[in-house]
Amino acid sequence: MNDVRTGRLLLVAAVIGLAIAAGASTSGRAQESGKALSDNPAIQYAVRPTTDRVGRLSQALARGEQSLQRDSRTGYLLPVLKSLGVPVESQLLVFSKTGVQRAYTSPRTPRALYFDRSVVVGYVPGAPEIELAAHDPQQGVVFYAIDQTAAVPVITRQTTCLVCHVSESTLDVPGLLARSHIVAADGSVLLGAHDVDHRTPHPDRWGGWYVTSEGAAPPYATRAHAGNMTFAGREITSNEVFVNWLDSSPETRGYLASSSDVGALLTFDHQMHAINLLTRLNWGSRIASSKGGASDGAVPRLVNEVADYLLFLGEARLSAPLVPSAGFAKYLESKTPKDRRGRSFGQLELVNRLLRYPCSYMVYSEAFDALPGDVKRAVYRRMIDILSSEAAYGEFSRVTEDDRRAVLEILSDTKPDFPNRER
Repeated sequence: MNDVRTGRLLLVAAVIGLAIAAGASTSGRAQESGKALSDNPAIQYAVRPTTDRVGRLSQALARGEQSLQRDSRTGYLLPVLKSLGVPVESQLLVFSKTGVQRAYTSPRTPRALYFDRSVVVGYVPGAPEIELAAHDPQQGVVFYAIDQTAAVPVITRQTTCLVCHVSESTLDVPGLLARSHIVAADGSVLLGAHDVDHRTPHPDRWGGWYVTSEGAAPPYATRAHAGNMTFAGREITSNEVFVNWLDSSPETRGYLASSSDVGALLTFDHQMHAINLLTRLNWGSRIASSKGGASDGAVPRLVNEVADYLLFLGEARLSAPLVPSAGFAKYLESKTPKDRRGRSFGQLELVNRLLRYPCSYMVYSEAFDALPGDVKRAVYRRMIDILSSEAAYGEFSRVTEDDRRAVLEILSDTKPDFPNRER
C-alpha cells in the first residue's frame, strides 16, 4: 500500500447518508421549492404526526415502555441498533469532515453509518450525539438525535438538518444525500460536491470513505474508485490514511468493526436516491390530488423515473467482481421476500451489477407501499412495459430476456397487488 500518484485527477470523493457537505451549495430556487412543498396543506411536514420507526421508539421511551442501557464503550449505539433492528453488518465509514459532527470526524475517527431499508444511524466515538434519520412513509425523512452523555436517553427531532437535507439533491423533499468530494489528508473537503447513485461511474465514488472487500476476488484497487485515499490539489497523494486505519485497532477505540463493506456501499448508493424519488412521487401525487387531480405533468414524469430507477436502468457496471461481507449479504437476503423458486431482489450479484435479479428490494419498503393506489399501478405498468421490451435497456446488455422474465415472476409471486399476478 505505497503512496499512489497519477497525473490529472479523475476521481472524486463520495459522502453519503448523514454525511452532509460543509458548505454544500443549495440554490435559492431549490430552497423555495422545497419549503413550498413541505408547507403545502396536503403535506404539512413540520406539524403532521409521523409514524417512522425512530419516532415510535422515541414515544416508547417517553412512556416508559422501553429503555436503552448505555454502555461505557459505545454509549447508546448498540441498544439503539438493537431496538430499531438495524444490522451491525451494514457499517460504513466516512472519514471526511462533513455532517453536523464534522469537528469530531477525521481519518482516525470516521463516522460510522448503519442502515436498513428506512433508517440510518450515524455514530462517532467521543462525539456528543448519535444521529438518526428515519423515513416516514408519508412525510419523508425525519431527523433525530440522542445525547450520548445523558443518563436517561431522549430522542429529539432535529430541524436544522433540513438546511442541507431539502435541496435539489434530495428532489426538494426531506431526504438523504449521496455526494462526492475531494478530501485532504486531515479529512477536510477541498472542493464542491456532486450527487451519487447507482448510475454514477465507480471511479467517481467513495473518496472520503473507507472501502473494504472480503474473499479472494480480484482486488478492487484504488484506481477503480476514490475510496481510501486523500488528495492534494489535483493529484492523488496517498492511501496512508487507510493503512493507518487498519493498523489502529479500531475495535479498541469504540468502533464495532474496522470494515466499510463495498457491498453495503453499493447498496446504500442505490437506496438513498430511491428513498428520495419515492417521497417526491408520494408528495407530488398527494398535492395533485388535493387540487382535484390537476397536474403539470410532474407526476407522470416521476412515475417513469421511479420505475426506471427501481429496474436499474443505466446502472454503472462494476470494474471487477467483488465479494461483500457475508453478514451483510445474508442480512439483505433474509429481509427480502422470495418467490416460489427461492429467488429474491435481496440477492447480491456484484459481478456485473449490484443485484442478481435487477429490480430494487425497495419495492417492499413502506415508502413504496404508501404510494397512492393509482400511482403505484402506474409504476407497475411502466415496469411491465420495460421488462417486456429488450430495447428499453438500450446498451444495458447484462439484463437478458431470462433476467427480465425472472423479475416479472418474482414480482408476481411476492407483490400481492402486482398486475396479472398468478394465483
